Amino acid sequence: MRKLTFKHALTPDGIVADCVFGIDEAGLIASVGHGGPPYDGDLALPGMPNAHSHAFQRALAGRGERRAGDDSFWSWRDAMYSLAARVTPEQLYAIAAQAYVEMLAAGFTSVAEFHYLHHLPDGSATTAMADAVIAAARDTGIRLRLLPVYYHAGGFGKPAGPGQRRFVHASVDAYLAFVDSLDHPHKGFAPHSLRAVPLEHLREILRESQTRSHNPLHIHISEQEAEVQQCMESHGARPIELLADSLDLNAQWTLVHATHADEGERTRILASGACVALCPLTEAYLGDGLFAAAAHHAAGGAWAIGSDSNGRIDAVEELRWLEYGQRLRDRRRARLADENGIGLPLWRAAAAGGTQATGFPVGRLEAGCHADLVVLSADASPWRGLPPERWLDAWVTGGSRHDIDAVFVGGDRVVQAGRHRDGERISVDFAGALQELAR
Repeated sequence: MRKLTFKHALTPDGIVADCVFGIDEAGLIASVGHGGPPYDGDLALPGMPNAHSHAFQRALAGRGERRAGDDSFWSWRDAMYSLAARVTPEQLYAIAAQAYVEMLAAGFTSVAEFHYLHHLPDGSATTAMADAVIAAARDTGIRLRLLPVYYHAGGFGKPAGPGQRRFVHASVDAYLAFVDSLDHPHKGFAPHSLRAVPLEHLREILRESQTRSHNPLHIHISEQEAEVQQCMESHGARPIELLADSLDLNAQWTLVHATHADEGERTRILASGACVALCPLTEAYLGDGLFAAAAHHAAGGAWAIGSDSNGRIDAVEELRWLEYGQRLRDRRRARLADENGIGLPLWRAAAAGGTQATGFPVGRLEAGCHADLVVLSADASPWRGLPPERWLDAWVTGGSRHDIDAVFVGGDRVVQAGRHRDGERISVDFAGALQELAR
């Protein structure tokens, strides 16, 4: 049995000193005890699950930033479609590997990959694109929950358009056959959104999900005000209201964004036990708006964070934007804080919600969980000279991913001194892929 020893570690009992983790052959924490030097690091945190990612969009950074009339999510989507139309499996592997390297170095040790770039550029059916994502996760060392997306319509009652050709499955049966054909042990189902999935198709997917072991269910919902309005015009109900009225909304579900959920819908989310995946950097980038996270958190609601479009990948910065967005919304401080400060409750709550969203035994440093750890060094400037109990507060308010010293997945070190073990090679391949796409 391997052992990792830290000067301090964030366990379910709080930050404890001289913590030793025994790790079995499967990469699970088998025991937690006390011991002294030599140490493998100064402060170990449970690795952060990334509840929502579109890895291919890492290639969008720097694109689509010219002003073009009344810019919004919908104009950004045109730039995304332009990129999606061209990416090959080989390029997707390079792009996803770069995204996953950055996630690991930024504190994300597992990822729920909301994968909808399915077909080849000519539209032909294949598993090659999903296989590229699976290979990128395997080669970089991140823990992958693959969520193949069912995408059928181009809007409420509208056929899919040319820009969505690579995303679309013609029927639920075709989608289910595709999911079953993918060679990955950790899968889930992801109906893209209510605007892209007719209700009768959604019910069929839900029925089928009960017969398979890959049970997490993720859906984009209430991301845009236009989506809410169109849903009301088509169905006479708001999106989350419609979802809850149409099927068994429960803790299997992760509702991605839920930005424009009203109070009644948020009450239904709480009653269902569903998790809300919040992606503050992307939601700010797209000008989406702010979910009422402080109220949801105070009521005991489950929530997680995701890197979504992956233009900037940084777990602690997602948490900072989450907290600061609520402060700006409410014009008050400490919106998600408790008596322990701001950093510890944010990290704990996001890790717990991410555990629910990914369906992995992660997010806690205790026996039976994967030995996925993020390690901070006492020498990092945001908290230098402070006691370990204050490091997370200093990190959330003044630090970044660059303050991470080491990252372990399943007890294996994948990041050392802030650098991924294969980061240089992967970065070169990523640059080559982007140069090809720029031609």
